[in-house]
Amino acid sequence: MLTDDYATRMTNSAVGTLLKLIFNIELGKNEENAWKDETYLNLYHELTKMIDDGNINDAENKLFDLLDPANMEIFKLSLMFYYYMNDMDGAFLEKNDYTKLEITDGLRHVSGLYGYESMAGALFGHASE
Repeated sequence: MLTDDYATRMTNSAVGTLLKLIFNIELGKNEENAWKDETYLNLYHELTKMIDDGNINDAENKLFDLLDPANMEIFKLSLMFYYYMNDMDGAFLEKNDYTKLEITDGLRHVSGLYGYESMAGALFGHASE
């Protein structure tokens, strides 16, 4: 449990760092202004509802279908998505066939796709492969 809490805090801190450095978003202060248009806010709410409903893998697959290195709003959405999911209880994730390790793997994947592979490696460590 303590290890799970520590890993959650470390991942949240790393995601917060990326959001602050890349998008000037400070979690807990100005994330409500994170979205340039309502389309992304609605998409974020749709994905987080899927997570809440236990459809985590489907939500991640939907996110992966949206990934486009030319669209930084989707990168922002990805970071916020994994941040949201990381706050889920480990038992909830496990019950829904997902792990905290998959969260950091997903963060490394999308960060690499958007050209932030070295920063993600420094923040999240090396891939679990």
